[in-house]
Parts: sequence; structure tokens; C-alpha cells
Amino acid sequence: MFDTALKKETAVLVALITDQQDEPTTQVYLDELAFLATTLDIQVLKSFTQRLPRPHGATFVGKGKLEEIVEYVRVHNVDMLIFDDDLAPSQVRNLEKELNGETVENAKIKILDRSLLILDIFAHRAKTTQANTQVELAQYQYLLPRLTRMWSHLSKQKGGIGMRGPGEKELETDRRIVKDKIAILRDKLLKIEQQSATRRKARERMVRVALVGYTNVGKSTLMRLLSKSDVFAENKLFATVDSTVRKVVINEVPFLLTDTVGFIRKLPTLLIESFKSTLAEIVEADILLHVADLSSPHCYEQIDIVNQTLQEIGAGDKPTIIAFNKADLVNPDEEVSTEKEYNFQHAIRISALERQNTEQLRQLIYKLSAEKFYEIYPNFLLEN
Repeated sequence: MFDTALKKETAVLVALITDQQDEPTTQVYLDELAFLATTLDIQVLKSFTQRLPRPHGATFVGKGKLEEIVEYVRVHNVDMLIFDDDLAPSQVRNLEKELNGETVENAKIKILDRSLLILDIFAHRAKTTQANTQVELAQYQYLLPRLTRMWSHLSKQKGGIGMRGPGEKELETDRRIVKDKIAILRDKLLKIEQQSATRRKARERMVRVALVGYTNVGKSTLMRLLSKSDVFAENKLFATVDSTVRKVVINEVPFLLTDTVGFIRKLPTLLIESFKSTLAEIVEADILLHVADLSSPHCYEQIDIVNQTLQEIGAGDKPTIIAFNKADLVNPDEEVSTEKEYNFQHAIRISALERQNTEQLRQLIYKLSAEKFYEIYPNFLLEN
């Protein structure tokens, strides 16, 4: 019998070791890039690295390394190359010529960069109208400067990872279509954001706690546990793209708990811009519950990346609880990050999956939310 199962797309990963990025760091980035690819059900066959002071202006990697990559890709019938950094439009064009020749109408080998891969994941994960609109806007903004040789003609657009290729004659028409589409999406998103702002304003007199953290650290699992609700959670990057808000009551003190999109190193600026309304849930929160993966060897680096992103969106100085999650997977004698090291007043080890120390975490959340609650309702205790 014939195997009717769909064949997984295969990929080769490419990254540079540079003056700013040493070999161990590059390997960490490649491991994460492979996890991103796996999230889209792409099978990674091999990774290539090259030591260069900076990316080659024409093809990202040097001539000799590119010849090595091309040979491997052709011998093993690889479907795509995925680069760990963003590629310039000219680099994409040159790489496609090397891999597919001058004609790309029937191009077999796709060229993706990290941003396009993340955009594809967001597109697959988005469920609500707002998230879908945000992702679509970011996709078209990414597409506009890269129209030549990259995407199918927009009137015949098909799904799939790394769509490609309008002819030169259609390019100007496609640019107008994309610009018009961006304008329409911005207008649509503005209306949605106004509705979201109205909903947030209605919640102003509620204490708001926002879950933040690196992607895939267990935020949604913790959300399910704290709110006792059926929130989607999966061991994949960006399992949650849409914000989820639930009302939680601890010791008669109510607050709103929001699960937000996870952060990641090299998160595309276009996504941050498009998701500014969703990120407003973090900016307007009273308390941040920062979830970190204690079992990750890069735990503290991930914490720094999240903190940097919080600073960039104007939410870096909020009262914060850091929950070192997945504590069941580490040696219990290892020290938790100190207040001096990361300037956190409140840190606790937990396992959301195994429910370790989760009651202590609830009481810590209660302590901070109660302080804010009684600021808003100073007569609550007298009235009750």
C-alpha cells in the first residue's frame, strides 16, 4: 500500500559566528531556531555555521560555505534553507539564483529567515480576529520590501511556508496591492484596538496581573492552574498568541489574570509594533507575574531578554513576582536568583505541572494584589 501521510518539509539551518556572537551563543540560537522549525512540523536535517566578522553582503555566507550548502541541499533534496538572522531582499534574490537558477516560477528550494519563520508560527497560532489582523499586517509589512522573486502573485496567493515569486511585470501592481492591504489592515486594527481599549477602561477598577515570560516556559499551564480554566497549553514555541483574560479570586480578593504572548530573542520588530494593543495588557497591568524556566541552561539570559523587552514597551518598573517554573526538573540545592542579582523583591520556585509550591505562589500573588485592591477600595474591609 502507498503511504498517504504527508511528507514533512525538510530544512537546513544557517548561522554565523561573528565578533558579536561567539560559537556557544550561535549554537544556542541554532537550537532555538530548530525548535521554531519543529513547531511548524519542519524536519531539520543539518546546521551550517561559518565564522565571519559580519554577514556577507551578497549571500550572507561566503562563497565556499555557500557551495558546501548548495551541494548538501541538492544531494539530500532539502526543501528550504532557514537563516538565523534576517536577510536583505538582495541576499534572498542572490541565494535563490544560486539554489534555483534564474527562473523561480517552479522554485523547489525556499529561502526563509528567522523573522519569516516566526511570522509563519504566529499565523498558525492566531485564533482571534485581533491576533489574525495583527499577524497579517506584520506579514504584509515584511513582504513589501521583499516582493521581487519572493511571493506568489497576490491575486493567486496560496498557503504554505515561505510563499514566493511574482514576475517583474507584475511587481508594481503587487506593490500597490500590498500598500492598499496594509492601509486596510491598519484601519481595521485601529478599530479593534479602540474596542480593546474600551474593554480595558471598563476594567480600570480591577486589579490586573499579567503573566509574562519567554516563550514555552509554562505560562499557559500556570494560567490554567491559577484560574482553573481551560486555557490552551502545548510544549511548542508561541503556543499562545492571543491574550487570555480570566477573573481569579484569592481570599476574597478578585483580580484579572492575563496570559500574554511569549517573548523570544530577535523577536521581529514588526510583530512588536503590530501587537502593541495586545502588549498594552502588560503595560496597563498592576502586577507582573514573570514566569521563567528554571530547567533551561539559558534561564537567566531569557530573563534578561524579557526584562529588556518590558523596558522597551514601558513596563519595566512594575511590581514583579518571578516564578521559577519547572523546578521539578532541577537539583533542589541549586540557588534561586537573588534579589541583588536581578532586583526582584519576590522570587519563588514552582512546578505548575506538578503543582509544587503553587499554593505559596497564590499567597504571594494575593499579598501584592490585596495591597493594590485596598488602594482602590479603601473601605472594603469596613463594609464587609
